[in-house]
Amino acid sequence: MLLHDIALRASQEPALAAIGGRNSVLACSEQARAAIIAALSARSPGSTLIVAAPTGTAAQLLHDDIVQFLGAESALLFPAWETLPFERVSPSVETMGRRLHVLWRLRSDNPPQIVIGSVRALLQKLGPGATTLQPITIAPGDDIDSEQLLAKLVHDGYRREEIVEHRGEVARRGSIIDVFPSTADTPIRIDLWGDEVDRLTTFNVNDQRSTDDLARTHIFPARELQLDEAVRDRARSLVASEPWGREQWDRLAEGANFDGMESWLPWLIDHEQLITDVLPPASELIFVDPKRMRDRAADLLAEEDDLARALASTWARDAEKTFPRLHLDIDRLFGPSQSLNALTLSLPFEALDAPTVQSTGWGPASGDAEATALRVQQLISDKWTVVIAAEGTSSAKRLAEVFSQHGVALRDLSEHQEADLTAPGTTIVVAPLHNGFSLPQVKLAVIAETDLTGRRRTHRQPRVRKRDTTSVFQDLKPGDYVVHHYHGVGKYEGMVKRTIGGSERDYLLLAYKDGDKLYVPTDHIDAVRQYVGGESPTLHRLGGSDFARAKQRVRSAVREIAQELVVLYQKRINAVGHAFGQDTPWQHEMEGAFPFVETPDQRTAIESVKGDMERNVPMDRLVCGDVGFGKTEVAVRAAFKAIQDGKQVAVLVPTTLLASQHANTFADRFQGYPIRVESLSRFLTNAQAKKVLAGVASGEIDCVIGTHRLLQEGVNFKDLGLLVVDEEQRFGVSHKESMKKLKTNVDVLTLTATPIPRTLEMSLVGIRDLSLLQTPPADRQPILTFVGEEDDRVATEAIRRELLRDGQVFWVHNRVASIEQRAQELRELAPEARIAVAHGQMDEGRLEQVVIDFWEGKFDVLVCTTIIESGIDMPTVNTLVVERADLLGLGQLHQIRGRVGRSGSRAYAYLFYPRNKVLSEDAYERLKTIGEATELGSGFKIAMRDLEIRGAGNLLGEAQSGHIAAVGYDLYCQLVTEAVSEMKGEEVAPIVPELKLDVATNAYLPTDYVSKEESRLDAYRRLAAVTTHADVADIRNEWIDRYGPLPEPALALITVGELRAECHRVGLRELVVADGRAKMLPLSLKASQQMRLTRLAKSSDWNEQTKQLTVTLARSQNTKQIDNGVVDYLVSFLQELIDEN
Repeated sequence: MLLHDIALRASQEPALAAIGGRNSVLACSEQARAAIIAALSARSPGSTLIVAAPTGTAAQLLHDDIVQFLGAESALLFPAWETLPFERVSPSVETMGRRLHVLWRLRSDNPPQIVIGSVRALLQKLGPGATTLQPITIAPGDDIDSEQLLAKLVHDGYRREEIVEHRGEVARRGSIIDVFPSTADTPIRIDLWGDEVDRLTTFNVNDQRSTDDLARTHIFPARELQLDEAVRDRARSLVASEPWGREQWDRLAEGANFDGMESWLPWLIDHEQLITDVLPPASELIFVDPKRMRDRAADLLAEEDDLARALASTWARDAEKTFPRLHLDIDRLFGPSQSLNALTLSLPFEALDAPTVQSTGWGPASGDAEATALRVQQLISDKWTVVIAAEGTSSAKRLAEVFSQHGVALRDLSEHQEADLTAPGTTIVVAPLHNGFSLPQVKLAVIAETDLTGRRRTHRQPRVRKRDTTSVFQDLKPGDYVVHHYHGVGKYEGMVKRTIGGSERDYLLLAYKDGDKLYVPTDHIDAVRQYVGGESPTLHRLGGSDFARAKQRVRSAVREIAQELVVLYQKRINAVGHAFGQDTPWQHEMEGAFPFVETPDQRTAIESVKGDMERNVPMDRLVCGDVGFGKTEVAVRAAFKAIQDGKQVAVLVPTTLLASQHANTFADRFQGYPIRVESLSRFLTNAQAKKVLAGVASGEIDCVIGTHRLLQEGVNFKDLGLLVVDEEQRFGVSHKESMKKLKTNVDVLTLTATPIPRTLEMSLVGIRDLSLLQTPPADRQPILTFVGEEDDRVATEAIRRELLRDGQVFWVHNRVASIEQRAQELRELAPEARIAVAHGQMDEGRLEQVVIDFWEGKFDVLVCTTIIESGIDMPTVNTLVVERADLLGLGQLHQIRGRVGRSGSRAYAYLFYPRNKVLSEDAYERLKTIGEATELGSGFKIAMRDLEIRGAGNLLGEAQSGHIAAVGYDLYCQLVTEAVSEMKGEEVAPIVPELKLDVATNAYLPTDYVSKEESRLDAYRRLAAVTTHADVADIRNEWIDRYGPLPEPALALITVGELRAECHRVGLRELVVADGRAKMLPLSLKASQQMRLTRLAKSSDWNEQTKQLTVTLARSQNTKQIDNGVVDYLVSFLQELIDEN
């Protein structure tokens, strides 16, 4: 609430006092709108203002700025559903939760000062019960019935899961309930003691560990359509009157929650209500740009009617009979039935007779610091109050320095935020605003950082990182193939409990050839790997002879590869590269100006790249991150670092379009620094290209971005320090050879979303370094993907639906010969859409112009070839249609799909194949994979799957896929790594578990304690890998935190973990308990330890030659009924025998 003083100062604007009457008009510039709305709120503190904007984007921008003046609790955004009428997809859980939260706050004792919504949000009918609904409130010390709480959450639309990872999920494990509330940024954990809430915390999705304690929480429903008895009765009555929808009415009547149920809301409402009908008594309406609002509302209703008519035939319903609408007419807001005071905010030239706020923006960013400082000094000399609103503390410091250097005295409040901002003079604060403004009548100017730099900021928070799913047993389920290090390929049949030798434990059951079964104890779980390498491999015989032969064959084949790899690796290690210096202050400044919040993975990748650059060995790093996950920013920072050291940077991209887009991005990020960025591509004339080449050779150009034109003869760098290869999968072998010439002793950074299998393989076996970006930006949503036969009706509805929400469409038609004809057909199918054509054979200038026009919104649909595959970033494109998707590769499909949904809106991808066509097996597998892998961040998973469909191919040429199929991908990589290590003279890490630990004890995780098999497998795997007592303590704490107090068998498992850690501490490779004796080896004992042994265990036998110690266990630890005390005894025995010192 730092700028609250500014809102109070703006409220003294004379024009605001001149407003009068029920329906008044106020003229005001667009830049000052947010401040004036905040000022109006400050003038009437007891009332709630409902601000109506024409579009969702306009509402969001206003909300972002008003929050800076009044605070997040006082200014709420009322979002519209991002789905469209009759669409059988539910809006996002967060959208529904936030709508219900706003309605609840309006009824509460503490209503918000301002609610902002788009015309679409305000005209949408409210669901039944939405205006009376109360959230579930929980605080430590409360008594709650856990069964009732779960039943209520499920009724409210929460899905029961084993592990909570996304909004709208709930899980229960014993006395612990995890829930991710629809309006929260982090999930919460409710820890019960009986019926009392003992502890209430947030927890981290990634590792499922508790983080911060909470004093109280409100849990809003995850569904806006609440199925109470009245709604269910209404659904039953519709079975007779609207029989076409019987299937849906029956599900709703039964009280079932299902995806897309909200689309039936118009049929289930008896009483039509809008948000304006349920406002507190002292409320007022503010209409922003009412003419555009009316136009948007008319489009909305017309499109809803069109959709209804189109769907009538599908639903076997009379097309002339009107459908119930989701939205009401605009007259409900503007008409005579509206009893609230209303104020219209117009632009000055639209309302000449109205009271006018004299206001302007700061003006276009000139980049001239001296001129800006002079202007500020003139205002101060005239007793103005000037506030500079910086994006963050680092940019506040930079701006403070710049203004101070030019003689502007200012107060820096970027770190301590308490002070009177209205006093004359210049103050710098941290308050990210979209626009600055000046109000001459009250001598107030606010300068946003965007006014000075020209960069538009997108305000978004980092998303809670997804749980790390790259475990050894990703999605392992019974029926999947696994590889045992000794017995070979078998089929996993599940986890079973067995009592063997009097002790009960969990075992992995594996099936082998001829019906043989193998029970693998969970503490040997690290001997088993999931199989990747083919659809249905041949099972090996139990006993290992088959597998040993297969391994031997592969081993000799990989030796050859290993030799070549070693040569490559040695060349790289022995080459002397340039060791770049530490980050400069300019580097920190440039990074601080990044308009988004970095994801955790992005930060790690940036640190790794900088670390590589600071070493004197040439960098060779692959950054693999899904489309839109921020790979370009990693390259921008690396390039800036290289240029700071006086080196040149070459950025190699596959297409001309991407070159021009990257050139703009890099130039924008480097603005204000003495850095020259140029592009080299077909878009340049010969004369321009010559000029660029001369600049590269002389060193005048610091960063050149180009297509394979950069690899041609005649391109000479003065001092190349860094080569960035973007979208690496698009370059062929010959291009890569040319790159190698450029690469000598130069740092190389490669960016890709779907690494080609060979590249991925080289990174996984350690020839190149690998950074994975797996965290999506905060507001990305998974893309809804439809794979099916071509259908013009479905596709044209998709276009219309996109136009309704001000979006754009990519239509991929990958044949240049017929692309114009296809565009004409689409113009006939959707006459309201403005359609353009783009393909690689067009004249360069024309192609560039078409893409720029499309980017600026002059066209709605771009019919194009796969030219869009490479990195084009257009945030307003949210629908993609691909014809003949069966002809495209898996990586290509994923890349193209990643071009939509980059702005946080729900995106749709339609992948079509011809009607009545029999697909090849590979095409079917590819389309199936892309249809299933819709999760954000699935690019890496898709590349791994591509390895299975295509086989990896030889790293350096010949086909190796047969060898991979024989032993599985993991083991193949292990064998290559071993062969490489052997040739490099390094010690080969054994695949076989280092420690043989065999102690009969009832140690396992009961299914009523950890019910999900995947979680139990993961827990056993982690426990089998412990080497220190700290590892064991960490696992123990995690289990207590996630699953509650440890039951007896789980406690025994932790004790076995302690024994394992103790064995690692003293260097044992074997500890076996049998026939009342414990056998341990190898163990070397000093003289003092031998004396201690005699004292600790009289009946012990230590053989100095074999280094074997045998200890006879006391009778109490040697009963037939296994006693967990054996393990405790052995732990304390080893600790006393060989102390830490």
